[in-house]
Order: sequence, then C-alpha cells, then structure tokens
Amino acid sequence: MYNTFMSQTNDLLTRRVAKILPSKEGLEKLIAGKKIRLYQGFDPTFKDLHLGHTIGFRKLMDFAKAGHEVIFLFGTGTVLAGDPSERDTGRKLITQEEIDANIKTWKEQVSKIVDFDLITIRQNGDWLTKLTLKDIIKIGSHISATQLFKRESFTRRIAKGDVVWYHETMYPLLQGYDSVVMDVDLEIGGTDQEFNMLVGRELQKKMNGREKYVLTTPMINGTDGKKMSKTADNCIWLTDTPEVMYTKIMAMSDDMITTYFELVTDIPLEEIKALDPNQPVVNKKRLAYNITRQFHGEAGAKIGQNYYDTVIQPKTTPSDIPVVTIKSGSSIVEVLKSAGIDRSNSDIKRTLLQGGVEFNGERIIHPAKSITSEGILKLGKNTYRKIIIN
Repeated sequence: MYNTFMSQTNDLLTRRVAKILPSKEGLEKLIAGKKIRLYQGFDPTFKDLHLGHTIGFRKLMDFAKAGHEVIFLFGTGTVLAGDPSERDTGRKLITQEEIDANIKTWKEQVSKIVDFDLITIRQNGDWLTKLTLKDIIKIGSHISATQLFKRESFTRRIAKGDVVWYHETMYPLLQGYDSVVMDVDLEIGGTDQEFNMLVGRELQKKMNGREKYVLTTPMINGTDGKKMSKTADNCIWLTDTPEVMYTKIMAMSDDMITTYFELVTDIPLEEIKALDPNQPVVNKKRLAYNITRQFHGEAGAKIGQNYYDTVIQPKTTPSDIPVVTIKSGSSIVEVLKSAGIDRSNSDIKRTLLQGGVEFNGERIIHPAKSITSEGILKLGKNTYRKIIIN
C-alpha cells in the first residue's frame, strides 16, 4: 500500500511538472500527511483555448483524481488589470461582456477533459472588486516596489523606453492575494507565471503565516517548433475541426512526439517509454488520434484520420493537383507566388483576410505565416497545390 502511494505521489509531482518551489520533498511530505487545497487561476482574456492550456487543466485533474481539494479559479478580478507576464506591451483592457462570453466558451471547451464534479469553480472578482483602499495598502506593504520592477518583462520595456502602466504593477499583488483569501497549500501555473506565484507565496507566509508551494507546468511548442502562442499563429486550437487538429499534429516535427504524449495525453508513462523511436509516423498517428478523440470523440478521430490518410498522406499526387517545391519557412505569400497564383501582393493579402486560403485544412489569415511542412494548399473553392519542402 505504501509503495503504491509513493508511486502515485511521484507521478503526481513529476508528470506535467517543470519545477516545484521551495522543494519537491517538502510538498511530498505535506501530501503524505493530508489532502491539500490547491488552485490554478485563468484570466478569460480570449475566446478560444489551445492545446498548451490543457496542460494546467490536466494537472489540476491529476490532483482531483488523487482526492485533493482543487479550485478552478476564473480571474474575473485580475483580468481587469491584465497580466503583464511575458508581455512586451501593455494589455488592452477587457469589458465585462467579453469576460462573461469567454468564461462560457472556456467551460464548453475544457469540459472534454475536466470533470467539474471533482473541482470547485470560483471567481476572484468576488473578493478583489470589493477591496478597499485600506486593504490594497495593507497588501502592498508586504511586497517591495523594487521587487516588482525587477521582473523581466518590465525591465525589457523600460530599457526600450516603453511605458509600464501602474495597473500592471498591481497584477502580481492581486493574483498573490488569491492565495491568501483561499488559504491554499499549492498554486499551479505555467512557467511564465512563476514570478506572480512566488509573490503569492510571500503574501501567504506574511498574511496567513504559513507556507504555500508553487508548481510550474511546462510550455509546449506549436506546429512550427516554437512556443505555442496565439500571436505566433502556431496553435492547435481546441475548436479546430477533426481534420485540422489531426493534420496539425501529423505535421509536427518528430522530436515533439514524446513531449506531447507526456503532457497532453493520459497514456501511462510506461507505454510512452515503450514507443519505438524508429516508427515516428506510427507513433504520431497514435498521438494525433488520441488527442483528436479527446475533443471530438471516436467518430471525430476517425474523420481526422481518414482525411489525413486519403488527402494529405498519399505519396502519389493526383494528376489534377500540381506539385510546388518551396523552402521551409517561406511565407504564405511567397508560397502562393511560387504556386503560380497570378495576383498582386495586395490581392493575396485581401484573399487571406477573407479566409480564402487553407493549408492542410487550416485557414490562414496572416500574410507572414510561415510554411514549414508539406501538405495541400487550397485557394478559393477549386485551386489546389501540393506543397513539397526542398
């Protein structure tokens, strides 16, 4: 029994985990003695979620299934300030209508992997919007301004001569205060949230007189091999169709397969370790099927698989689809030009903005979008090109 508990605890504190502060050993000892209270906060600043966001959701479910008290916190208060983490510019302030709409669609998207019966949903606007001036001064008295301005995203902006707005400096304090109000043992967040979470740890120690652990989850790379981000246009969106989701995963580089298996599936680690590295296509097809099934069900996964097998994968190009060879990393505008699309750059950009260009079933809007994999390019309703990387 003890060995089983230790094995489960080790998986809990290693899989989908980048770092544990102040120590893994301390959190392990705490968990051995009691069921803990933990949370992760999510600011509903945008409508759609991508696969990278699911790492945190899965980590929360790992703890919930182990019997711990898990809080899924919507940042309805912190979102008003805007998280400056990893930002080189200030965030646009969001309206209440946008917040409500985003929360609704988020719940729908994550319901495929989150069992809401096992967790508690809270909103930090319930307490942050009720803070008095006296409360804010008291919270601020525990954290130095020097500490706040040392964060990397601020120093970069200051070095460039850009403005750091006062409400942005408040964000770590507001997020940190969540730990105090909910009196948690542990906070989970992406590696980009480490600074904010450590501010919360300091506030918990000074205001509640006890330790709070911090667990960071890894970031994953997108379809182009760079950090998945909506601004980089390299995301696998939870709202992608089965065809697009399956094909995007198949287009990833082979060195990302194991990481995706570990972070965004629940396949046992023993099975992942047993995958044959000499069979990358087989492994990637299993990965694509698993992930597509999570969000579209068995029928959706079969649709995605069939589309890839019959449209994208065939090595013999149909006689009516010309083959175009490009350099990896070419922009979509360059690719269209190479494909013999006789249009001006302005016409091509207009077509992109109107949603008239697709690559491997994914609609492309940004002219700077780079093409790094092979596949089928579609312009309008009837123009196709098979793209080959030189």
